[in-house]
Amino acid sequence: MSAYPVTMCGRYALNATAGELIEHFRLIACPEWNARYNIAPQSSIPIIRLKPGAGRVGQMVRWGLIPSWAKDPGIGNKLNNARSETVADKPAFRSSFRRHRCLIPANGFYEWQAVPVEGKVRKQPWFIHPVDPGDLFAFAGLLSAWNAPAGDTVVSTCILTTGPNALMAAIHDRMPVILRPDHFDSWLDPDNQDIDGLRGMLRPCDPAQMAAHPVSPAINRGTVEGQACITPLEVAT
Repeated sequence: MSAYPVTMCGRYALNATAGELIEHFRLIACPEWNARYNIAPQSSIPIIRLKPGAGRVGQMVRWGLIPSWAKDPGIGNKLNNARSETVADKPAFRSSFRRHRCLIPANGFYEWQAVPVEGKVRKQPWFIHPVDPGDLFAFAGLLSAWNAPAGDTVVSTCILTTGPNALMAAIHDRMPVILRPDHFDSWLDPDNQDIDGLRGMLRPCDPAQMAAHPVSPAINRGTVEGQACITPLEVAT
């Protein structure tokens, strides 16, 4: 793989426990989850969906959306993200956008800033997180169920992205769509077919709710894990 992710959003962190996810998102159930600080595409990750007649539930799915019509599941390697500007129209995403939406919880995400150094461009990783240490982001996500020839069903997801807010603009030209809590119910409701209303949620979030700091380039390696991944660069060891 490349030295740093070439797509946005390419890495994120979720170190909240299942109990914390249940409390924060008012879930009726959630699978166990071990803290991760360097989650990459193709990982198994927890998402939140609405179970009709019951409520919000957590579920483990694959990050990298495989459309239900796909002949080769390898297409999911390229569909980690979906641009919010075109998601309602692109064949890979439009069905999921209409009926199969989810939340992807995160303690923060990473982005790589292009920095000129001695005539060359270096990619400096940043960790972007809620300004309130006790808060969590809820990325807007889509779901798809793909039936493998062997009979197994693979449920997969992708993260919707949008243009940058004022904080992100200095770091990167894209960011994940981070939904407000008052949008959760409408976003998750599979009976909500208000396409214009759904599109209206896919905007950059309030920059006042976010903070960012540079982190060690060690995060570039997908095998690196642990709290050191999110430690501010000036105190990293």
